[in-house]
Amino acid sequence: PRKNAMSKPLNPYLVLLLAVILPGAGHVAIGEQRRGLAFALFVVLFSIVTYMTTTPDRSFIGRHAGGFFIWALSIPDAYRRARMRAVEASLKR
Repeated sequence: PRKNAMSKPLNPYLVLLLAVILPGAGHVAIGEQRRGLAFALFVVLFSIVTYMTTTPDRSFIGRHAGGFFIWALSIPDAYRRARMRAVEASLKR
């Protein structure tokens, strides 16, 4: 969680954009560094596993599909968590 509870939460759409640009970045932006790092590490891990288990005739996306899958899971998760923080902040006012 954020250290400064009085600060305004980030716009969930900005968090969504960050999550799309870089795996884990949306989580880091909302103060969930461990969760963001976990997603980033699993993206790399699953990309390597998929790369090692596919044949060279597959496309780049096909050879890294596991990593892209985890990245795709992290995007709505970061957005949802940012939305929850925004709603909580608006209820506390």
